[in-house]
Amino acid sequence: MNHFDSTNNISLQFGHRGKVAIFIDGNNLFHAARFHNIDIDYNKLLRVLLGDGRLFRAFFYTGVDAGAERQQGFLLWMRRNGFRVVQKELKTFYDGTRKANLDVEIAVDMLSLAGRYDTAVLVSGDEDFVYAVNSVAYKGCRVEVAGFRSNTAPKLIDVADCFIDLSEIAEKVRKDFSHSPRYEDRDIHVSQQPPPSQFIEPVPVPDVPPPPPCLVEDDDAFHPAIGSIMDASVTEGADQLGPGGDFIRVTDDQ
Repeated sequence: MNHFDSTNNISLQFGHRGKVAIFIDGNNLFHAARFHNIDIDYNKLLRVLLGDGRLFRAFFYTGVDAGAERQQGFLLWMRRNGFRVVQKELKTFYDGTRKANLDVEIAVDMLSLAGRYDTAVLVSGDEDFVYAVNSVAYKGCRVEVAGFRSNTAPKLIDVADCFIDLSEIAEKVRKDFSHSPRYEDRDIHVSQQPPPSQFIEPVPVPDVPPPPPCLVEDDDAFHPAIGSIMDASVTEGADQLGPGGDFIRVTDDQ
């Protein structure tokens, strides 16, 4: 990972982000946030990760239970709030656990779209993405990793151009229950899946000074609706990505 020296201008780094594509590993983020006792507001998270970049596309990957109507309500909310949902039905394994692994889908989307965006933001702590992050970087794209440091694989942090520690900006992405409805139903999108292995024992955090932050958000800045800030080129190429109003369903046969 590049460590910026103190003479660098943070806003200059910010300006190089250009068109931003966000890839959220839903199960990984949910369990990491729960580990830290934080309820994520996905609208806030999207705005913070976007910063002053131009939104190319925000993907949200999750396993689903076909019979869970409330879960579909959560995914509908996500779709209506600027996310493109990629979903895969949960499989039941011999030990009774239910899982849906979307690592391949995330890696393929990051690679296949590289070149259409300038900066990829991967929201995950899974070490399995190290090779994908390197591959996207080799294509000339900036790659940022966002996650909770104690639940993020050190190797993943090392290969990223920049690491965004969500624990340091928790207040900017936390749900504000005093001013908005409680969306408890949102949590069920991954509640039936076990936590990733790295959450069983937190990853030790080395005692080294952290690099300068990737993101600097102006609290007083006006933030228009996500739909109005999506880059125009996305609309032009919408046919290649499929209808914006549809969910993407992934099966093992595909």
